[in-house]
Amino acid sequence: MPGEPISKRRSGCPVSVALDILGDRWSLLIIRDLMVRGLKTFKDFQESGEGIASNVLADRLLKLQAAEIILAEADEADGRRANYRLTEKGIALAPVLLEMLIWGARHEQTGASCALIEKLAKNRDAVLAEARRRWEQRDSTPLIPMFDEGK
Repeated sequence: MPGEPISKRRSGCPVSVALDILGDRWSLLIIRDLMVRGLKTFKDFQESGEGIASNVLADRLLKLQAAEIILAEADEADGRRANYRLTEKGIALAPVLLEMLIWGARHEQTGASCALIEKLAKNRDAVLAEARRRWEQRDSTPLIPMFDEGK
């Protein structure tokens, strides 16, 4: 089913294979920004508040494209500018990100409100359906708010 691996794998364990692609500090944050924050350009990601260096961002975008998790499309207004978009493989990570968001907020101090987290947890199927709908319709309206720094 899946294509050829993009590099030699440590093992055939699915968790290990997923970590080979997503296990760095930035990849899931880029995917999160595409999926729920409505970001789509290199500049958007740089200004997202996470503090990713431009060379690291460029590298991660290329890595995610090579893994077929995102794709770059020429901007209609300025063909020199790329708009990034999740692929089907990328949007399939929505349940993973939702569970990580809920887990992180329940077990660590974050900027997410308890009320929001409980609402997301109680309505997982609806949240995932809405994330997919927005992806299918290319709706870049943010799905969840930006969070303040955890204190």
